[in-house]
Amino acid sequence: MSLKKRFSAGDFVVFAEVHTPKGVDISDLVANARRLKGRVDAVIIPDMDNGIMQMSSLAGGMLMRQQGLEAVIHVYGRDRNRLALQGDILAAHVLGIQNLLVVRGEEMANGDHREAKPVDDLDELAILKMIRSLQEGVDLAGFELKGAPDLTTGCAIAPFADDAMMEKEIEAARQKVAAGAQFVMTPPIFDMAFYSELVKKLKPLNVPVVATVFLLKNVGMARYMSINDPSTRMSEEIINRIRKAPDREVECVRIAGEMAASLKKVTQGIKISTLGWEHRLPAILESAGL
Repeated sequence: MSLKKRFSAGDFVVFAEVHTPKGVDISDLVANARRLKGRVDAVIIPDMDNGIMQMSSLAGGMLMRQQGLEAVIHVYGRDRNRLALQGDILAAHVLGIQNLLVVRGEEMANGDHREAKPVDDLDELAILKMIRSLQEGVDLAGFELKGAPDLTTGCAIAPFADDAMMEKEIEAARQKVAAGAQFVMTPPIFDMAFYSELVKKLKPLNVPVVATVFLLKNVGMARYMSINDPSTRMSEEIINRIRKAPDREVECVRIAGEMAASLKKVTQGIKISTLGWEHRLPAILESAGL
């Protein structure tokens, strides 16, 4: 069943995030895909996430399709102008990739090609309007297409540190849905009570909400997030739980699994992000009972 049909049916949808390699050795990518087949509903392929040069998401999405998995690829304007974006979206549709996630590209300052110049021809809202235009059979220059793509498109909420920023992001999400987004993906948050409140605030948008489950790797990562990324609402309880565990990596997997199971009660989907530890995805799914 396609992602669009699963959302329409009200099914709970499980996404796994898988990164493409920095090179042409796809063995790990394919191995991870095979571990996920039959366990997740779709695989999200970021495109040069965090400004790191990697194989494009278009190729990654095609490889997922070859392994029998539905693919979702990132779309953003940092690296491509409106011509390249439209061309890639049409190509994705022809290659069997019909799901897009419009996101905000990270700053180049944290990437591995800091001398690269960002394009930013179109922002997220403009890209969503562009995708809707393509589906209506017209490109951004007003020319008619010879065959229009059929796409399922989502948008993302950026991390926010306080209530004012949250309200700003919710309003931005409302505009993105009006521009054509069919589901909303939230950032990782480690406070379940707050996560539930955020989902309630997003309900008036009348689109599925997909929550991000992030796999912590160690105490250091959890502590760093608590200090430097207040948007995650990392608690001392979680940090101490990892620190005291006899096997800290297993405990991190267990925490992610518990979050996934809890979020199933309040959202219509989850995305599990492991930041390069895709080999741990099956264990997280098992821990969550998924």
